[in-house]
Amino acid sequence: MFAIKSYFKEAIKKDASDLHLVGGELPMLRIEGELQQIEEKPLTNKELETDIFSLISKEQAAKYNEEKELDFGYELDGVRFRVNLHQEQNNIGLAARVIPAEIPTPEDLHFEPTLLEFSNLLDGLVLITGPTGSGKSTTIASIIEEINKTRKAHIVTIEDPIEFIFKDKKSLIEQREVGSDTKSFANALKYVLRQDPNVIFVGEMRDPETIATVLTAAETGHLVFSTLHTSSAAEAVERIVDVFEGSKQKQVLIQLSAVLRGIVAQQLIPAKDKGRAPAREILINTPAVANLIRENSISQIKSAIQTGVKEGMVSMENSLKQLVKEGWITEEAAENRTGRNKKI
Repeated sequence: MFAIKSYFKEAIKKDASDLHLVGGELPMLRIEGELQQIEEKPLTNKELETDIFSLISKEQAAKYNEEKELDFGYELDGVRFRVNLHQEQNNIGLAARVIPAEIPTPEDLHFEPTLLEFSNLLDGLVLITGPTGSGKSTTIASIIEEINKTRKAHIVTIEDPIEFIFKDKKSLIEQREVGSDTKSFANALKYVLRQDPNVIFVGEMRDPETIATVLTAAETGHLVFSTLHTSSAAEAVERIVDVFEGSKQKQVLIQLSAVLRGIVAQQLIPAKDKGRAPAREILINTPAVANLIRENSISQIKSAIQTGVKEGMVSMENSLKQLVKEGWITEEAAENRTGRNKKI
């Protein structure tokens, strides 16, 4: 068995997106979306557990032993990893996401003009949604870096754990990590409004208290970015509303219709040559869309996106068509994401 740092080095060397180590299983890397084993021999659970615990503090180890879950950041050879520890049939498991050392530019990420415009906003809420591993944090980091480069703003990020490391350019950036710098997203948000921020990034909206505070922050003149694990813009609205009960739902619909600026639902599609290409559904909160949200007519959002091209909206189907047209992805890859058998 490799020493654990060697696995992380192998992930860096092979330009992997993720490293997976589980007791009793083969060690794996995810490279260009595909899992590849590193060696032929399964990992010994006891040795793996000992090696993993050498990476974390006593406090982190105590938290893991109590909760059987732990998120933390780890750095090796100048490369950062977002690490999750968990249990799998009484064996320890580690999943580590490789964070690029350089924050990708909008050009690197093939930003649509509408998406780039989000960096010029001064207030409101922007949501980036998608499944795990779809590049949500990377997209937001690129937008925040554009703000950092172009205007004087106080930017506060609340992350679990901190991923990309920002360096102050025109802006002042404070990065707070849940667990070490603050107790929770909700707790940090409660006090962040007293810290004179212009821009706030909330790593994830996990609970009613966090969502309610995010909406209040956007209402009070701040620009807020956050993420959700949904596959479409309409599902993101539903998820936010469904977190609340009864009469609170109507209040949230009214708030959301007023503060929302846009939702980007993102997927990563295997590219023709190498790597993956981002396909994005983009919803802009026009007066018509705001009315749909306010009236809880969420099912009509998809149609609003399809007819909102002039306002900069993009449907997932049209995004995939464009990627095929520009030669980024194959028709087969596009069909696999749409579930259609006809050519795009």
